[in-house]
Amino acid sequence: MSRKYTYFVSDVHLGLKVGDAAAREKAFTDFLAAIDPAQTDSLYLLGDIWDFWYEYRDVVPKGYVRVFSALIGLMDAGVRVCFFPGNHDIWTYSYFQSLGMEVLRQPYFTEIGGKRFCLGHGDGLGPVDAGYRVLRGIFHCRVLQVLFSTLHPWLAFRLGNAWSRHSRLGRKELYSFRGQDEPLYKFCERQKADYFVFGHYHCKVDMPVGDRARLFVLPDWINGQGGLRFDSLSDTFQEV
Repeated sequence: MSRKYTYFVSDVHLGLKVGDAAAREKAFTDFLAAIDPAQTDSLYLLGDIWDFWYEYRDVVPKGYVRVFSALIGLMDAGVRVCFFPGNHDIWTYSYFQSLGMEVLRQPYFTEIGGKRFCLGHGDGLGPVDAGYRVLRGIFHCRVLQVLFSTLHPWLAFRLGNAWSRHSRLGRKELYSFRGQDEPLYKFCERQKADYFVFGHYHCKVDMPVGDRARLFVLPDWINGQGGLRFDSLSDTFQEV
């Protein structure tokens, strides 16, 4: 019997010192441990799994041993694990691949159970404002990444974590998704897919796109926890 489940999760923000960071990491590890590899084909990590990740040639952030152990256990059991860089964990270069994970770039189109999916973190898609495009361009600029890597890790990680703490993640209110006025929705309108699944917005969305497609935005783990599971045999979604 073929494996029928595909899981999607985003915005865990491991390491963020908001709320109970240790409890959030344990909850995510328990989530991974609860996935049945015998029935699962793929797990898609849709960005911002880590609150700040910067990877040097010989240095990676410490910790997260249980998370990586759970992911490796799934991969060893035959589950495909795919990671999309978010706007907080952009700077991964080879470490995740060395563990067996696939690193993908948005927008990523794939077929699951005969349905066409469009996947990604969700940031920067659609007609977003110029200021955010400039900021995103800075974060993705390879030259600036190389220059940043010349900083000692002690300083680099403190700068990165300080930036994260002063982002909107440090605030308690949830983002209010603007429906058809949202740039992400406008992006989806121009694409051909049955299902769109993204993160980034820190709120739960399930809405139609046109007459046939559906857009899902996954909630974050700062204000709770959860992911989405697709059953390819019944063509249904379940919150998990």
